[in-house]
Amino acid sequence: MNAPFATMPNRSRGRLVAEEESYFRSPFQRDRDRIIHASAFRRLKHKTQVFVEHEGDNYRTRLTHSIEVGQVARTIAGALGLNQELTEAVALAHDLGHTPFGHTGEDALHALMAPYGGFDHNAQAIRIVTSLERHYANFDGLNLTWETLEAIAKHNGPVTGPLPWALAEFNDTMDLELSTHASAEAQVAALADDIAYNNHDLHDGLRAELFSDAEIADLPIVGSAYREVDLRYPGLELNRRRHEALRRVFGVMVEDVIATSRGLLQKAGVQSVEDVRALGAPVVAFSDGLWRDLKEIRAFLFQRMYRAPKVMKKRAEVAQVVEALFPYFLANPYQMPERWHAEIRAADSQTVLARLVSDYIAGMTDRFALQEHDRLILGKPVA
Repeated sequence: MNAPFATMPNRSRGRLVAEEESYFRSPFQRDRDRIIHASAFRRLKHKTQVFVEHEGDNYRTRLTHSIEVGQVARTIAGALGLNQELTEAVALAHDLGHTPFGHTGEDALHALMAPYGGFDHNAQAIRIVTSLERHYANFDGLNLTWETLEAIAKHNGPVTGPLPWALAEFNDTMDLELSTHASAEAQVAALADDIAYNNHDLHDGLRAELFSDAEIADLPIVGSAYREVDLRYPGLELNRRRHEALRRVFGVMVEDVIATSRGLLQKAGVQSVEDVRALGAPVVAFSDGLWRDLKEIRAFLFQRMYRAPKVMKKRAEVAQVVEALFPYFLANPYQMPERWHAEIRAADSQTVLARLVSDYIAGMTDRFALQEHDRLILGKPVA
């Protein structure tokens, strides 16, 4: 049963282009399904989470991360009485705007785009779902509901100050009320993202042998999870011990968000999704104690994983790929696929052209960016 502050599909503000409603799917179910069927969603399977996609078959990619976020988000939304379909749609869409090579690629592209308005992956996600996906007869993009678009734009909180150009461009067409908090469903998706990556980055870092089980057993939450496993299953084989401990870490984070958010929602006394937006503070959060513990875990991961020498070496290499491809396509735009050529011809300024090049590069997978760099920049024959 949905809580009174849940986002109700029958009260949706609708879509930019009006459509007949489905008789067997809610508007938010249709949004979720369109996201899953989007080309940009499929490309996430070959985009970096932390390790470049081809470095190992068992590491998370942007796609597997997004699926994990969706699973966590549905669990929390269900426990809080929120709309699970909207929450899942936002969770699955939240990383659509990421470049190849993760945050390294984004940093490189943002620097290259500085003269043309910069680059922001959240804003790029909006650009993808409102313009760049072009499969439907009656509209560009996916024609998602206002609520899903608002949640994608604002799941990390109100967007204030100078807006990223891609977000500002769409917001002029459809006001997403960027200065307020988004729905509780959007807030759940944001916390589910934190839960998923904190847990799986520990797992992937262990698999990559960047640190040991003994080292992370000194961390808050993690240490008590290992001790509980060792007490219950003495002598357990390494991989099973690791999995059992980290799934308990996962559970601690999920349970904390549910308990804390229930308290925040009750204290706020919100009775509608509009009350949530108007509150001026989030209603979905970790407890203060768990937040302090997570900061310690994140500090450990930052030093031992995200800034590990072999990770930094690979980051420098892949940044050079983006740094070479961008000026190449800016100088040779017709080397982009033919479907881009009409827009290239219509570009009436260097800024417009640069933004098209940015769209093209941002949509690349890791492997395609590396292949294009080999072909166009290094002159290697195509395999």
